[in-house]
Parts: sequence; C-alpha cells; structure tokens
Amino acid sequence: MANHRLDSGRGTPPAPQDGRLDAPAFHRNNGIITAQLRDLLGGRDGDVVELGSGTGQHAMAFARAMPDMTWWPSDANADRLTSIDAWCRHSGLANLRPASVLDVTQNPWAPDPPGVPLEAGLAAVVAINLVHIAPWQAAVGIFRGAGRHLGAGGVVLLYGPFKRDGAHTAPSNAAFDAGLRASDPAWGVRDTADLGASARDHGLTLRRALPVAANNMILVFEQSP
Repeated sequence: MANHRLDSGRGTPPAPQDGRLDAPAFHRNNGIITAQLRDLLGGRDGDVVELGSGTGQHAMAFARAMPDMTWWPSDANADRLTSIDAWCRHSGLANLRPASVLDVTQNPWAPDPPGVPLEAGLAAVVAINLVHIAPWQAAVGIFRGAGRHLGAGGVVLLYGPFKRDGAHTAPSNAAFDAGLRASDPAWGVRDTADLGASARDHGLTLRRALPVAANNMILVFEQSP
C-alpha cells in the first residue's frame, strides 16, 4: 500500500520540547523520495519551494542531500511551522530557510511572511503527498503559482499515488482513494490526465511519470515550449 502523510497530523508522536514532530511515513519513504529528487534536480542550483511541508522532515532531508539548492519549506497550516522550523534549527543547514505559511488555493499565492525570492524565479516547486489530501483547487493552485514563479528550466515535482487514464495502479490505492473520499469528498487520488490538463492551462507540460516504490509516482512537469 502506498505511503501517505495522513499520519503527519493523525497519530504523530508528541513533539519533544523543541517542537519537532516525527511522522512515521517519513521514515518509510524518505530514502527513495530523496534519491529520486536528487537525480531529477542534480546539477541545478537556485531556490526550491516545498509546499505542504508538514513536519518539516522531508525539507531537512532534501536540503542535506542537495546542498547547492536553497530550500524554502511552507505549509497552509500555520500550526505546522513550529515543527518545520524546529527541524531547520536542529539540522544546522545553511541552505534550509525558515518556514512560511503558503496556501496554494489563494490567487496569487505568496509566502507569509514574505522572504522567498519569487521574483528571481524558482528552480523547482515540490509537493510530497499533498494533492490527494487537499481539494482539487490545491492542485490547480500549484500549477497556477508555478506558472508564474518558475524560472527558466524550472520544474514541478509531485510525489504520491496517482491514477492513470482513469484507473488505479494498484488495488491498495483504490481502497485508499475510497477511504479518502469517505473522510472528505473533496479529497482523492488524482488522475495524471487531469493534472496534465490543468498544468497545460498554466504553461506547464507533464513530461514524466516515474514509478516509485509502494505504488507511488513522481510526476515531473516542465515549462511548455
């Protein structure tokens, strides 16, 4: 069954005194995600915004593995910033910046407080296990903002479970999708075709759908010619 970050807020162990939350899903999937992102972003530098950073553990791992890039974690839930910033301090990494509140359903989206150098053009926008536990408007908002803020050669990388041509890639993902929709009808596993169509509306093209362990994928969107 796919690894999902529902447990970053439900069943997450209590935070230590410094505020760091520990999501069990991070320990299950971080190694493969970090390795794939390092391959996809290898040789690049510049600024990367991570959307829906949750506990902040992935942002720390990405920043450590890709030191030539500056990582800007964010989350729509202001309560998550305490944990994200605690992991930032714990890491001691110079290329991991303080977290900001960023809601991609807002148009235009921008960090609060300001600080991310959006005007310089981002090298990448990254979202791990986000679009299936958010309304569809969040996926649309990711592409809308990325179309505005990516620099030349910038990419959008989405990790999670996805359908292809209307079909689930595994029975476990179908069951997970049903559970999501029972919890919130606005949630659900998204189809790559629908995401590709929304991306095209904002000047982006789905270039690759990379299979990853546990029936997940990494979708790679690039600026359209």
